[in-house]
Amino acid sequence: MNWLKKITISDLHRRYGAFKLLITSGLVLFVVIVLSYKAGNFYQKHQSRLITEQAERLDKLYQKNEQAQSELNTLQVELEIERLANQKAQQALRSIEDDHFSLKKELAFYEKIMAPEKQANGIIIDEVEITASASENHYRIRVVLVQQQKSKRYAKGRVDITFAGSLVNRPATINIAKMTELNKNSLAFSFQYFQVIEAEFALPKDFVPEKIDVSAILPAGKWQKYHRLDESYPWKNIKTG
Repeated sequence: MNWLKKITISDLHRRYGAFKLLITSGLVLFVVIVLSYKAGNFYQKHQSRLITEQAERLDKLYQKNEQAQSELNTLQVELEIERLANQKAQQALRSIEDDHFSLKKELAFYEKIMAPEKQANGIIIDEVEITASASENHYRIRVVLVQQQKSKRYAKGRVDITFAGSLVNRPATINIAKMTELNKNSLAFSFQYFQVIEAEFALPKDFVPEKIDVSAILPAGKWQKYHRLDESYPWKNIKTG
């Protein structure tokens, strides 16, 4: 390759003459220009293709973003509608509870006159419910006590629950305290408006319940006199599940 270094323009001029040298130089320059143009054109097409692809990708992203924004707006509207519906439902529930309490006050007034034995110092046994559990002969009991009269003092006492029925074809009564491991506070109550007492128990295998006796006992104390309220419920009327 050293011979290329020895070639000069003067040598080419003497060997080929000015005209041939000019033509050759022109051809070489033309080839260089054509190749440069094609290379530039190829690069421009490549860049245009990349720009087009990026633009298409950007359009898709914009579309996805608009769709996501639309879905978000829809969810926000649905959430607001649900919130307003829930708010109205709560207001309606409070209104129903107020009406219910007013009716109970009126009922308490008439019960004082017509049936004083159904309340004790304004306390009534509002609800008794028994639900069967998954285990055989196992149950849950729910007793709701309500204070029907306005009082600044708490009603305090305990609930006594007895089941009456037959055991091995003989009459029998069983107290709930003998069937469960309840502590002394499990059946106690202390409330101003209402209280729910719940407990679990298991009946003997051969015991057939017929009714349940529920008593609300208010012992004598500094701020209350002794009162006792007794209610009886047929087993078939209060058992669910």
